[in-house]
Amino acid sequence: MTLTFSSSAATVAVAAATVTSSARVPVYPLASSTLRGLVSFRLTAKKLFLPPLRSRGGVSVRAMSELVQDKESSVAASIAFNEAAGETPSELNHSRTFLDARSEQDLLSGIKKEAEAGRLPANVAAGMEELYWNYKNAVLSSGASRADETVVSNMSVAFDRMLLGVEDPYTFNPYHKAVREPFDYYMFVHTYIRPLIDFKNSYVGNASIFSELEDKIRQGHNIVLISNHQSEADPAVISLLLEAQSPFIGENIKCVAGDRVITDPLCKPFSMGRNLICVYSKKHMNDDPELVDMKRKANTRSLKEMATMLRSGGQLIWIAPSGGRDRPNPSTGEWFPAPFDASSVDNMRRLVEHSGAPGHIYPMSLLCYDIMPPPPQVEKEIGEKRLVGFHGTGLSIAPEINFSDVTADCESPNEAKEAYSQALYKSVNEQYEILNSAIKHRRGVEASTSRVSLSQPWN
Repeated sequence: MTLTFSSSAATVAVAAATVTSSARVPVYPLASSTLRGLVSFRLTAKKLFLPPLRSRGGVSVRAMSELVQDKESSVAASIAFNEAAGETPSELNHSRTFLDARSEQDLLSGIKKEAEAGRLPANVAAGMEELYWNYKNAVLSSGASRADETVVSNMSVAFDRMLLGVEDPYTFNPYHKAVREPFDYYMFVHTYIRPLIDFKNSYVGNASIFSELEDKIRQGHNIVLISNHQSEADPAVISLLLEAQSPFIGENIKCVAGDRVITDPLCKPFSMGRNLICVYSKKHMNDDPELVDMKRKANTRSLKEMATMLRSGGQLIWIAPSGGRDRPNPSTGEWFPAPFDASSVDNMRRLVEHSGAPGHIYPMSLLCYDIMPPPPQVEKEIGEKRLVGFHGTGLSIAPEINFSDVTADCESPNEAKEAYSQALYKSVNEQYEILNSAIKHRRGVEASTSRVSLSQPWN
């Protein structure tokens, strides 16, 4: 799908697009054909934070139905609020094509209708249709009850958000805070990704450490998670696997994300649901020589933004120092964590150390490429082919790795920088192999070792 969180550390030149203030978040029209008013569409935790195994089947259908009933009573208040503020809701002229969809045919004909009306560019329309079939095949393969209804329900909302993004483009700031109201994009992403995860074959490594992180963050400590990056769904996978035990982590994590997440029309609605520190990745820095200077300046601004946040303490930042998503070995087809950029790791470490607040760096590993595998090679053009699958996923974390402990015998700053980066990468790779054994080789919790204890916190 489209959650392209290329947590590209781009030299941790953590930076963002040259974007300025974001457009006013629109209110969301109800998916009821009998109601034409506009209301604040907020998916509450009460409605959607359901146990993963129970909700894989038709949670979004039930939640959406309940949501409509809850929200109909608030229409008048919502409209009155907008009128009192002297604003005209930005969605008053927004097409209801996908909101009114009740079937697969409605969705597909809706794409054609919007393209013919000139509201959807041809390439975006083609991408949406391709995405529909891939998402449908993935969800149906889960064998969950009412899966076909889940597909229509989730895709109608996703398509509506994509169309709105074309009609009224959203602008991301260097630091983007997840949009939770009036439309809750965070829960929208959860509802969309949840049916793609095979929770029976998913595992969390060292779950107790995530609880420790939450305690430290609440005490004002800064936490940095150094990990690999596998798919556009990574942030949602982290949140969903920790949802039962530590929802605080998912809601408060700030992802260092590549610039493509804020430019691809199919990605942007999903990006709006995450806390992002936007950067231009090293891998795409020189795609257009005329934009190199602008990208570097934007990265510098985001670096300053991150430094300011860390000085306030209590921050949780996730970064993938490889600068992009993992790719399979072209010879064997085996997936593995991409090597880390030592400069990215070192820049992040120095930011934490100079923040003035207690700071900790933890190695974390993700295995979820099957959910939304990236193209085999890095692509320059926006609009990659969207593959989607239903599979088991894994998340693991290891104890904090202290810089001074690792580099005590190093004779130069460069040697220390490389040694620390390698220590983190070695831990990430070790955890990945254990997750791979549990998920791909179906060993389950028996794949646990003395350093990585696997569990399923949702059970």
